[in-house]
Amino acid sequence: MRTLYKVAILGGLLALAGCGSKVTQPAQFSGFLKDYSGLQKTTSASGKPVLRWVDPSFDDSKYDSIVFHPVVYYPVPKPTGQVSQQTLDGLLAYTNSKLKAAAAQRKPLVTSPGARSLIFHGAITGVDSSKQGMQFYEVLPVALVVAGAQVATGHRTMNTHLFFEGELIDAQTNKPVIKVVRQAEGRDLSNENTPITVETLRKVVDDMATDATMFDVFRK
Repeated sequence: MRTLYKVAILGGLLALAGCGSKVTQPAQFSGFLKDYSGLQKTTSASGKPVLRWVDPSFDDSKYDSIVFHPVVYYPVPKPTGQVSQQTLDGLLAYTNSKLKAAAAQRKPLVTSPGARSLIFHGAITGVDSSKQGMQFYEVLPVALVVAGAQVATGHRTMNTHLFFEGELIDAQTNKPVIKVVRQAEGRDLSNENTPITVETLRKVVDDMATDATMFDVFRK
């Protein structure tokens, strides 16, 4: 489990979908990607802040297909009182449906890589909920627990965030050509007893799919 991190909610970080959102910090990297070096703050096609690295020699025209490996949880979560197994399963299924459709809009999907294929790997690496107005928050990798429940009382509105990491690998060299790490804010919860559902984070997944469809390597 991650330790409790003390952070300023605004702290000068870029807003994503609300004043509590920001780019993922190094302490929140899950280990799903083998290498996090070179990641830089930038904006997605729809204007969301993300961390991204693109191989300087990457040329999209050199590839004619994508092998889509289903998005996974990393690490594998366990259901809690705030999130059911049905929600975990539903969120993963919805994420795969949206991102696979987005990938198919970019290039034909194939099951076996060829010399001109890209291979996609992605993972939901964490979800957290934190009390609005507090200066403490924690991310327990996909534990989906209420952050701050032991350090404050009351029924503050809760923020929710989803963390995602993904990469595209050149099938011929077996090396990454694009890496992305992002977090986004879902719907607020009325209090720490409100369950997280697929609907809570649906817009987050929709935005990721839109950005995948609109991605332009030349966009700064």
